[in-house]
Amino acid sequence: MPALAICATMESARELGYSVQEQVSTELDDIDSLVRQYQARILRYVLFSIHDQDLAESITQDCFLKAYNGRASFRGECSVSTWLISIASNLVRDAVRTQKFRFWRNFRQTAADVTELAGILPSAGSSPLRAMLAHEQAGHVQRALQSLSAHQRSIFLMRFAEEMELQEIAAAMNMKVNTVKTHLHRAVIAIRAELRPESQKGGPQ
Repeated sequence: MPALAICATMESARELGYSVQEQVSTELDDIDSLVRQYQARILRYVLFSIHDQDLAESITQDCFLKAYNGRASFRGECSVSTWLISIASNLVRDAVRTQKFRFWRNFRQTAADVTELAGILPSAGSSPLRAMLAHEQAGHVQRALQSLSAHQRSIFLMRFAEEMELQEIAAAMNMKVNTVKTHLHRAVIAIRAELRPESQKGGPQ
């Protein structure tokens, strides 16, 4: 390829990179638009992580403020959504370390299949009727989630509630993909054990 053509190609790539970065910067500069676009997803993730409506709303607000104030540090190495989830995850871990929470208790054990958890956990497309019908079973899942470590719970929710890819989760958690897989595998085993009927606990996995 002629030298001039190579230079032109490189210049076009740089311009494209700047264009994408400028678009992201503009998105992060408009906090109202940022909140409108991502608030529902971030709040859902936080709420399922801690199961405290007031605290979840507070953490969600803090997440957007932190993102807005730190927008200059965003390098575009992941999507804005993944970046926000990462911030929210850190805020949730901080809150869990410093506060005590009341979790749902005295629920009847259920034998929910882990492969169906993605259908149990609320998602952006859940209808009010579907959410209502899933409420009780989701309660059992919520209780089981509290048996997980902070990393396992975050990764489990990102994968099943937010339907994030493993690479996205790795970026959000600042982990290697294999480490994410390990945490996810352990989380699934722990959830399955928690949701087994009392009569089956202590038996083969």
